[in-house]
Amino acid sequence: MLKKHAQFFKSLFIILDLFVLSLAWIFSYVLRFYTDLIKPPTLGMVPFMTYLTFLLPLLMIWGLIAGRFKLYRPRRMEHFFREYVDVSKSLTLTLFIMIAIIYLFGRFEFSRLAFFYFWVFSFLGLMSERFFTRKALKVLRSRGYNRRFVLIAGTGSLGQKVLEKIGLYPELGIEVVGFLTHHLEEVGKKIKNIPVVGRYEDLDKFLSNMQIDIFFIALSIHEYDCFETLFQKVQGRLPEIKVVPGSYEFLSLRGGIDELGDLPIISLQTSPLYGWDRVFKRAFDLIVGSLILVILSPIMVTIGILIKLTSKGPILYKQERLGFDGLLFQMLKFRTMHVGAEMETGPIWAKENDPRRTKLGAFLRKTSLDELPQLFNVLKGEMSLVGPRPERPNFVEEFRNKIPLYMLRHKIKAGMTGWAQVNGWRGNTSLQKRIEHDLYYIQNWSIGFDLRILSMTLWRGFFSKSAY
Repeated sequence: MLKKHAQFFKSLFIILDLFVLSLAWIFSYVLRFYTDLIKPPTLGMVPFMTYLTFLLPLLMIWGLIAGRFKLYRPRRMEHFFREYVDVSKSLTLTLFIMIAIIYLFGRFEFSRLAFFYFWVFSFLGLMSERFFTRKALKVLRSRGYNRRFVLIAGTGSLGQKVLEKIGLYPELGIEVVGFLTHHLEEVGKKIKNIPVVGRYEDLDKFLSNMQIDIFFIALSIHEYDCFETLFQKVQGRLPEIKVVPGSYEFLSLRGGIDELGDLPIISLQTSPLYGWDRVFKRAFDLIVGSLILVILSPIMVTIGILIKLTSKGPILYKQERLGFDGLLFQMLKFRTMHVGAEMETGPIWAKENDPRRTKLGAFLRKTSLDELPQLFNVLKGEMSLVGPRPERPNFVEEFRNKIPLYMLRHKIKAGMTGWAQVNGWRGNTSLQKRIEHDLYYIQNWSIGFDLRILSMTLWRGFFSKSAY
């Protein structure tokens, strides 16, 4: 039944593609010779039958090229962009071969503009046809039709991640029927209501007795001695075999799959900001930072005068912090404590009713106005408007050995405000929660996300119960 369904949908897509290409070929002729859309024909009218003669070779070439790019393979779990690329490559190569054949026959009266029309309308037609057909299939699958059944080898974090991801997309029509495990004591248990049906050694029995369409191998690194045996048992017996590499367990910061030629490479950790992303963020900091500085300069001047009038010492306070890639820099603040406040205590977290603060300093810290001079750090490039808050070196040394992934927050510039701060995790609060929010920001960074955090800072970031 599965093969019949697959063949039916493959045939459906082939028929629809050939219809779209035929229509685009005829329409390109009509548009070129019966309209003056771009420029009127200068070499006279070309007989329609001349164009029609080459339609059959065109469709045959498309069939060969589409087969070469496996254009009609199952794409239930593929992103639509992959199909977009494959159609584009197939169509371009088909047209180039067609042009070569036409000119080989000496038919120079064919219009180059008609070829351009054909490519445009073919591409739009093919992608529209695929888009709406796949949308219809997703609706049917979400209602229980055209389903595929999955067996997952691996009950660890990777196997459970596969189950979780499948559950997020009911429109794929994929149903997990069971897990296989390496451990006898796990057989009979359930993972999120999906049974662990047997051990890896029992795979032959399940392939014979259960309807399995897709087999996922999601083994942990320490189970990889079972990989070859599992693969040999399913090879050639199932329509689809999927592998989740065990190294994905160690995926951390913006990892993914890259390519070196035709060799897939798994990146476990990459820089979150590189290339144009880095340029855009720096430009954003310079433009928005300068604008904020101009707007707030009267307030900053007023604060400076008040500090000078109410307590002895400098207006600004410089404190060594750890920034991007672990580089030290001098972070600026309005001075909120008495001169020499840390000589006896050393570097410690500020606390409620901290006696080291001046009266004005208590207000500035509570309202976060003491942070405004960091706009100069932003313009110098030492900080960003938005990012993880920088810590003092002695605290970093303490945290790096206690908190997993702590140092990853230094793979992006420190910020005046951040996702952790606008969600209440600032000052002497949970470090674990702060790291979780910082890493979420790094993983999901965009200019839009920065704007969102800045707007939230106006309402949530300035006043905080944990700002002492």
